[in-house]
Amino acid sequence: MNSDTSDTSKTPRETRVPRIAIGGFMLESNSHSPVATRAEFSSVCDLRGQALADDLASASPTSSTTLKGFIAGMNQSGPWLPLPLLHAQANASGAVDQAYFDEVVDELRGRLRAALPVDGVFLALHGAAIATGDHDPDGTLLEAVRAIVGPGVPVLSTLDLHANVAERMVDNADALVAYRTNPHVDMRERGAECAAILREMLAGMRTEKGFVKLPFVPPSVTQNTHEGPYHDLIEYGQRQIDKDVVNVSILSGFTLGDTPKNGMSVVVTARAGTGRAQAVARDIARFAWAQRHRYIPRLTALEDATAMALECGRDPARPALVFADVADNPGGGARGNTVWILQSFVKAGVRGAVVGPVFDPPLAAEAHRNGEGAEFYARFNREEDHPLSGRFAADAVVERLHHGRYVARRGISAGNTISNGPTALLRIGGVHVVVVSRRDQARDAVQFEMLGIDLSRVRALVVKSRGHFRAAFDEFFSDGQVVEVDVPGLTTPVLANVAWERMPRPVFPLDPDMHWEPA
Repeated sequence: MNSDTSDTSKTPRETRVPRIAIGGFMLESNSHSPVATRAEFSSVCDLRGQALADDLASASPTSSTTLKGFIAGMNQSGPWLPLPLLHAQANASGAVDQAYFDEVVDELRGRLRAALPVDGVFLALHGAAIATGDHDPDGTLLEAVRAIVGPGVPVLSTLDLHANVAERMVDNADALVAYRTNPHVDMRERGAECAAILREMLAGMRTEKGFVKLPFVPPSVTQNTHEGPYHDLIEYGQRQIDKDVVNVSILSGFTLGDTPKNGMSVVVTARAGTGRAQAVARDIARFAWAQRHRYIPRLTALEDATAMALECGRDPARPALVFADVADNPGGGARGNTVWILQSFVKAGVRGAVVGPVFDPPLAAEAHRNGEGAEFYARFNREEDHPLSGRFAADAVVERLHHGRYVARRGISAGNTISNGPTALLRIGGVHVVVVSRRDQARDAVQFEMLGIDLSRVRALVVKSRGHFRAAFDEFFSDGQVVEVDVPGLTTPVLANVAWERMPRPVFPLDPDMHWEPA
């Protein structure tokens, strides 16, 4: 069923209140991680119709921040009628279960058809999802929407900076607008940017798009946009925006998706008829390729990290340090439960350290049964069988218990309601461990403060995160106090250690001597 609202009403589109369908699907899929089930989505956000509308109207929603930004942008620019479809979101995980994803697509189709006629569609997508039977779920969603609304209705979407973009995604959207910050703190602004573009399209503007896929997969720890090569690339891209070029999105891609659409992407949106989009995309791609040798991970060995933590505990005059467990980042699909740093710190006698959040539901449940003040033998990963997780056991004291629900204060989730499930603070020697029942990265200081931890007094903070913690913890720790530790895990930035199956080859840096020019 196709619908173009320019044909369904005698009132010109730009002079009546536009009907805009909104929704989203957000998942970053690590092909080496366990399947993302219905339960995984339900634990974060799975809202349909009025439930989505109610969530978006709340002060601390669980749905995507880009949706809130889009709504704010539309509200500020004139009257409109939002038509909520659905929003499904999970923490980074493995491929989404195909049956669940098919249900999401079918319901999105049904709700969109029921909402017709519409004057536009906005979707908050991540862009790096894979399903157990579909390597491009984001493209499937955009294609499904386009098939219903037809070629004349604007379709726009935000994408995560780590999206793996396929040509089908570009073909079925009038504009794809990616985050420009890493850590991601501009989601609201990018949603508002989509609203501004949509308003222009409702007034008659049309777009053309340029798209270049590079055979380049920068390691995760080299993608900080505060400084370094990726900062320089983003800045170069933004300098190309002018009266013709509407948006420049440079997406590093999510390497561990291990999909045929892996690789950095440049997507340029320009006003139709200018012929600028593809030329600008090629120019930016050449700039990125010329800088590829700057993307080099610099990790610290576990033995050296442990020695540094020992010194921090012994000498209060030394600056405190954050040790990023980048290979066990739940924000990239890892389990958030590896014991390598914890075990090393405890055995070495490190003092004044905090580790978390560690995902171990059986251990959190046992701590809650025992109660605050209880002493018991804590066994980490007793029900975990992945070899990279490891096991560790030690005498522990339950110092604090919490229900695990909080509103984030800063960083990537500021203002959003987050639930880590039943949470416990354990003390093992001189190390405190935050144990959670729902897998999550270290995203906000409140995760620790709600358990009575004063981060200004912590000497060594171990975070299960690749880099998003920087936007929330910078009130306590500068970038110069961050140590990225080289240990095993499902999100290792050492790409040579990954068993690749579907990554297009040749690709840099796995094939360092390759030659490439944008076609």
